[in-house]
Amino acid sequence: MPAVTEVEGQVRNEELDAEREARRQLALAQIRQYPDPVLRMQAPPVEEFDDDLRRLVARMGELMKDANGVGLAATQVGVLRRVFVFAPEEDQVAALVNPEIVRRSDEAETDDEGCLSIQGVTMPVERSMTVRIEGRDENGDEVGYDLEGTPARIVQHELDHLDGTLILNRTTPEARREALAALRPRLVIR
Repeated sequence: MPAVTEVEGQVRNEELDAEREARRQLALAQIRQYPDPVLRMQAPPVEEFDDDLRRLVARMGELMKDANGVGLAATQVGVLRRVFVFAPEEDQVAALVNPEIVRRSDEAETDDEGCLSIQGVTMPVERSMTVRIEGRDENGDEVGYDLEGTPARIVQHELDHLDGTLILNRTTPEARREALAALRPRLVIR
């Protein structure tokens, strides 16, 4: 498998063979794309830790991996539940249910982020460099992560999704205009 060259928000940038690219496209077809209104909705807390939740987490983990992503929120698959999956390290998948950032550093960094729901664009987003995030796993057990750098950026991005906030809301006005222009459907005259 090729080496990961860069992670931007939710997206790993790497060269994919034809089979992996086909799996990626199938996964992306199951992920809601901007401007789908569900992406702007706030997800309510999960109250039942049951087989349905475990199936959702397993499906999201597979979709995230197949889409070549590093994080995926339930709202991105059209499910209004406060849960996301992410890759704390390469080839790992962790779930956070009812996540909450309980501590964040004052030190922040601006870096380009991409999103599985906003294909083809990246934009600069400022995020805290370190965070402590707590919640539960898919079985209802308490979990917490002390994260820095890219993993900290990923969980902040996913938590934003659960609140109905997109990277378009977190970037500069100029970058937002450029991204929206790139996302606007093009009229093709033949």
